[in-house]
Order: sequence, then C-alpha cells, then structure tokens
Amino acid sequence: MDYLPLYADLNNRPCLVVGGGDIAFRKARMLLKAGANVHVVSPELNSSFQALLANGDINHTDSIFSASQLDGVFLAIAATDNKAVNASIYECANQRQILVNVVDDTQKCSFILPSIIDRSPLIVAVSSSGKSPVLARLIREKLEGVLPQHLGKMAQISGDFRERLKATVHSMTARRRFWERAFNGRFSDLIAAGKEEDAKAELESTMIEVNNDEKAKGEVFLIGAGPGDPGLLTLRALQLMQEADVVLYDYLVSPEVLDLVRRDADLVCVGKKAGHHSVPQEETNQLLVKYAQEGKRVARLKGGDPFMFGRGGEELEVLFSAGIPFQVVPGITAAAGATAYAGIPLTHRDYAQSATFITGHLKADTEKMDWSVLARSKQTLVIYMGLMKASHIQTQLIANNRASDTPVAIIERGTQKVQKVLKGELSQLAELAENAASPSLIVVGEVVQLSEKLDWFGQK
Repeated sequence: MDYLPLYADLNNRPCLVVGGGDIAFRKARMLLKAGANVHVVSPELNSSFQALLANGDINHTDSIFSASQLDGVFLAIAATDNKAVNASIYECANQRQILVNVVDDTQKCSFILPSIIDRSPLIVAVSSSGKSPVLARLIREKLEGVLPQHLGKMAQISGDFRERLKATVHSMTARRRFWERAFNGRFSDLIAAGKEEDAKAELESTMIEVNNDEKAKGEVFLIGAGPGDPGLLTLRALQLMQEADVVLYDYLVSPEVLDLVRRDADLVCVGKKAGHHSVPQEETNQLLVKYAQEGKRVARLKGGDPFMFGRGGEELEVLFSAGIPFQVVPGITAAAGATAYAGIPLTHRDYAQSATFITGHLKADTEKMDWSVLARSKQTLVIYMGLMKASHIQTQLIANNRASDTPVAIIERGTQKVQKVLKGELSQLAELAENAASPSLIVVGEVVQLSEKLDWFGQK
C-alpha cells in the first residue's frame, strides 16, 4: 500500500492553494466543499476564482509564493505551471511537516487527492496512488452509476439513530446485525421512496424486535473459495465473507481470497497438510459448533468446492446433529479452475468423452480404487492430493493398460499468479511429482496435449 487512505477533517482549517488557473480552482473548490478556509496565492486569478473572491469564499494574496505563507497552514496544494515554484513549495512544506500535494507530480506529494463519489455523509474515494488518475476517474464513474443517491440520506438518518440504538441494544454484535438488516431491508426501500418518517419508524420497530431477541442465533456458511484466483469467487461467497464474525479457513485458501474477508472478523486457521495435521478434523467440527452456539456467524472457507474432496459433508452432518442452521455456497473446484487456466479442457470430442475425479489421499490402509476403470483410454483422469502417491498411481495405470506415453500434467497452485505446469508422459509422472509442490493437481489424458495451443493464462 503506497498511501494510507485517510479522511481529514478540514472544517475551518487553513489550507493554502498556490496557483490561479483552472486546476488550482478545482482543488480549491474541493477544499471549500470540505469546509476549509482557503487562501489562494497567485499574481493572477481566472474568472472562476474571481467569482469566489467576490463572494468572500476565499482569501487571496496577489504575489508569488513565499515560505512564510505556509505558517499556520494545515495542508498545501501547489498547482502552478512553474516546476521550480512547485518544488520550492514542496521543500518548504516538508521542512514545516505540513501535508503538501504538488499537482501531477507524485514524487512531490505527502498526500494525494483521490477521485470522489460524494453521497455525503457517505464518501467513497478511489485512488491509484497517483500512478493512473484517469483509471481512478473511470472507476469512479462506474461507481457513480451503481451507488444510488439516497445513500447519503440513509447514512444521515442512521447516524442520528446510533446513540439511541446504543442505549437500547447493548451488544455490539446485535447492533451490527441490526444495521445490516436495516440497510438490506425495508428501511432502505423507504429511504429510496422518499418516505423518511416511515423509515425512521421502521428503525424503531426493528430495534424493538432485535432487543427482544435475548440471544443471537448462530449460523455456519460453508463456502467454496475456489482454486485461488479471488476473481473466481461467487458474489454470494463474497457477501457472506463480509458478514461473518469468525472465519475458519484451510491452507488451500489463497492470501488474496482471505484479504476479502471482513476486516474485523476473527481468522482461525484449521488447515491440514499431507503428513501432518495442525488441527484434527474432529476439532474443526467442534469449533464450528462452539462458535455458532455463541451466536456468531461462522464462515467455513474451503479451497475449491467444499463438496469436492473437501469433507464439507462431514462437517454439515455434525452441524445438523447439533441443530445449527447452515447454508452452502459452491465454489469452482480445482479440476475445473486449474485445468482451464492451464489450457486443458476436461472433455473434447476427439480425445476424451468423460472426466473422472479421484483423490490420492485415502484413509490409512485402504485401497478402494478400481484401476481397470480408471485406466481406460479416451477419458480424462483428474487426481486431487496425488503427489505423495504419484509413483503408485503411475504403476497402477500402466499395469492396467493405460499407455505409458499418455500425456500428463501436474498443475501447481492453479489459477494463481505463481501457477506452474509440469508436463510429460505417464511413465514420467513420479519424476514430475518430485519437482512439484502442494497444492497440485494431476491430470492424465490426451487432452493435456491441447495446452500447447490453449494455454492462455501462461502466455499472458
């Protein structure tokens, strides 16, 4: 993060703008909207500035910049067309530890001005850290179209209601749920319709209902986090990740996906890796029950899809027995996501008429695979968690008449920026696995050869 986003209280604070042209005027007008006392320094002022001066909205010094003009200033903006003057303003402001922005010169900025969506008191700011102002503006324009105008009024009324709610509903969790219910329900609809008094009455009745509910009811969201690329999350998954009080996640959930969890949610790692278990499955089950019984909304975040070798069904059985409500959000499983990003179609009329998904991680001392079926040609075999048994898989497939020159691929950290694809023949599978790291997916079948033409992600 190049800049820490902050919202500054400029009301009645002295702010200096150096420059009298169009750009300086736009900066001064923004400061005025925030309630600042704006002092403009410039030998000349354009007509827009002249109008502000005539209305008494700004103070003006008809001179070139001097360092003494920064005395007592909260922040300064340099918007002249003279680089030497702008540089001087920057140096003098830095010496006095005054926030300074030099227009169109990020190297000489201790703060930058973002693109703003104004729904006062709700303010949304978009910044590219000064790297691409036009991109930030385009994003702002898109947000302008999707954020309704009544959001400001909704924020104002809810702000006026906060202290009353605190005095009546003492639990912070209950208050947060109150507001989520209000903003997603009838209160929001009434504000949009311009029925402010009815909206206020709706807040009152909702508060009474929440206060009469002695104990919040917990719930578990079983969410598929996909194979790693956060862009593959479903909208429903993102919504529930933002509502959760506690998030239990495993090692397959990428850091980029975890960054989308609500900032004040508790993150609990319950990951398991082949060869060692940091948290046994039974303990994970009990944690889900424990947090839900405490009235918390729990997101169980699993890599890929929770019902595809994710033991999601086992966890839901425990929740069902404990009488805890739950819902399931499917995710893009690794077999679909990783192969797509590696340019390997799971089926193809010329090469594979079926696809079979199996796990190489079976319960200890069990062998339930029908290798004669798995070794059939004209099908794609996708193996989850198969690195440790790659040699065994190779041997069994070849022994059951799968051709030793069948194309194979190992996709490591599929869909992520660090994705790595190792390709070869079935006779080389064990050797390839030695050079791969978890999490990886093994793909066996003639479709693998298509990746030479279809590997769009690796060629970006």
